[in-house]
Amino acid sequence: MKPPVIAVVGAKKVGKTTTTEKLIAELTKRGCRVAAIKHISEPDFTMDTPGKDTWRYQQAGAKTIIAMAPNETATIEKGTTQNTPLTALLRKCEGNDVILIEGFKKIVAKKTGIPKIVVVTSQTEAEAALETYKPILAFSGPYNPNNKRIPYADATKNVEKLADIIEKTILKK
Repeated sequence: MKPPVIAVVGAKKVGKTTTTEKLIAELTKRGCRVAAIKHISEPDFTMDTPGKDTWRYQQAGAKTIIAMAPNETATIEKGTTQNTPLTALLRKCEGNDVILIEGFKKIVAKKTGIPKIVVVTSQTEAEAALETYKPILAFSGPYNPNNKRIPYADATKNVEKLADIIEKTILKK
């Protein structure tokens, strides 16, 4: 069975990573197995460290590098990612109870099968989100839009409420 997907979206520097991190911790504490996918927009970003073995393998021409340590396995796939569909990333997360994705706002904006937690810092951002994202599961962040239809829970102050919303509406607990 495919795990449900929830996107954490919003403008840059509004607290998406903090919201995602706090949700992962709270849902894990409640017994959920959580997968997380992060969209990184910096064009020169690499997880690989120049000079290390995996970097050297990539420099030699390897397109897939798997590094296994006592407590984790990392797969580095080199090549252009612009044509990688989100579904391919989601398949890698099967076996979890829920998948949180941070970013990918252009891809997930109108995908009705992916509910969104929108992190906002102002009324302007909240109003824009109502036009941009469908469906919105909840608002979070330092600004409470006081929307009568969409619940609000600031993950930095009350992550439990945000996790409750996810459990009741998405995980059906």
